[in-house]
Parts: sequence; structure tokens; C-alpha cells
Amino acid sequence: MLKKERAIYIVKKLEEVYPETPIPLDSKSKFQLLIAVLLSAQCTDKRVNKITPKLFSLGPDALAMSKLPLDTIYKTIRSCGLAPQKSKAILSLSKILIKKYEGKVPEDITLLEELPGVGHKTASVVMSQGFGYPAFPVDTHIHRLAQRWGLTKGNNVKETERDLRKVFPKSLWNKLHLQIIFYGREFCTARGCDGKKCEICIKCYPNRVKPFKASKP
Repeated sequence: MLKKERAIYIVKKLEEVYPETPIPLDSKSKFQLLIAVLLSAQCTDKRVNKITPKLFSLGPDALAMSKLPLDTIYKTIRSCGLAPQKSKAILSLSKILIKKYEGKVPEDITLLEELPGVGHKTASVVMSQGFGYPAFPVDTHIHRLAQRWGLTKGNNVKETERDLRKVFPKSLWNKLHLQIIFYGREFCTARGCDGKKCEICIKCYPNRVKPFKASKP
């Protein structure tokens, strides 16, 4: 199976399994989405969704969040990984949004990446899920599956994103990146599939004998 053939099959299969792709993080605004995605680094979506109701009741928008004491933010998100760094980033970026953007999240990936605590992946998710721009945010699940399925030989998420953008039509990016994440969590897990157990791995590489070890991003 050639890479192009694998890509066509993967799109079809994922559409069968996940015809609907609800946004996994709960939010009521682009600001809340930005904060939720920031919190999701090294933290599960489930835990983030448990934390954010209280956080957003205290700081529903950039103005309210910018007025909260740092310690209040920290204590609210304490159960989330990297809480000290994240609480500082949340407070700082809220103040910047008030000062530079009238409290609004900028509709520009470059400006987003300049905000404290916001890397390329977080900015891409906000552009995709918040503003509807075509983007292909790559997390550890997507990086792992893209390697197992022979779609990339990238050594990091940046290289993997570049390769996936080439192999899949832009019109599919926003939905497809969520479908791959969902499949990676449910079927092609880090420990549950070694590149020759889940349905897509078997279809893409039916003659694979040895377990496939994906490189870490």
C-alpha cells in the first residue's frame, strides 16, 4: 500500500468510526478555549474539564482573569500538571489581552504564539477550533499514529505536521486531527497497540512482523 493509498483508507475509516468530532475541551468563548488548551498540556482533557468550571466562574473573560490573584489561579488549577508555570502564564496573557487586544483573543497564529504559555500546538488548536481556520495541531497521539501508519518519518511534531499537511487535503484538517486523536486514545494506544494490533495498523501494514516503536517527539 502506497502512502497515498494509506491516507485515503485512513480518512475513510476514521470517518466511519468518528462521523462526529465534538471539541473535547469545554469552553464558552475563544478566551476560555485558549485557557483550556493551555491547561491541557501534560494534563488529560477530562481533568481540564473538571478544573475549568471553577476557574471560569472566577475569571470568565480576560478582564476578570487579569484581576485574580496569582495564588487563586494556582490553587484552582493545582491538580493540573505544571500548575506553577501555567498559572503565571494565564495571568500574564490575560493582562496582555487587555492591554494589546481589548480583551479579545487575536485571530492570528503568530500573535497567539507570542502570548505566554502558548506554543504552536495551542495556537493551532485555537485557530482551528476557535476561528475555523484550517490547521493540523499535532500532539503525541497524532505523532505516534502518523509514524505507525507510515505517513511521516518526522523526528518531532513540527516535521510530522509538515508531512500530514502534505498528505491530507486542507479541507479535512480540522476534523481529521480530532479523529486521529480519538482513535489514538481508543484503539491505537501507546501501550495497547504496537503497530500490528489495531485495525488501521493491520490494514496499512498487514505483513509487519516486529512491533513498531514510534520515536518520541
